[in-house]
Amino acid sequence: MRVLGVDPGLTRCGIGVVDGGLGQPLRMVAVGVIRTPAAQETHLRLHALRGELEQWLQRYQPDAIAVERVFAQANLRSVMGTAQASAVAMLAAAERGLPLAMHTPSEVKAAVTGSGRADKAQVTTMVTRILRLDTRPQPADAADALALAICHVWRGGAQDRLQRAAAAARGGAR
Repeated sequence: MRVLGVDPGLTRCGIGVVDGGLGQPLRMVAVGVIRTPAAQETHLRLHALRGELEQWLQRYQPDAIAVERVFAQANLRSVMGTAQASAVAMLAAAERGLPLAMHTPSEVKAAVTGSGRADKAQVTTMVTRILRLDTRPQPADAADALALAICHVWRGGAQDRLQRAAAAARGGAR
């Protein structure tokens, strides 16, 4: 399974691609950050984000997209930009017919570190270990995108199998 992880943001949108499956070693395919200028109008920033995201989708051909679920913050402007950026990734999944998973920050932290309260440094350290990287992915947005992809490979793959089994059981009961 190849998963594109997206840590949404207007100024810095972390993006990472991971290959692997349950019981298999995971491998980082690519990681980066899509940046847009803070002084630019929001609709132009979203358009630029969409263009770069499309290039990643075309180049890496993921099987699924995992996006961080937006959570409430005190800074309304920040949460709005994050929500708008996540909508771009959600729309890209819909347009390509790709499965989309939304994972909360605590769910991702728990999957990668074992604790839903881990800090960014702990997440980055574990992402580096899990993917057997020589250097830590920087900035934190890039590491977070890889953590989202790892979380989905480990949790999403199991969820997909459960849903298929449940669907097969319903079909067999008819």
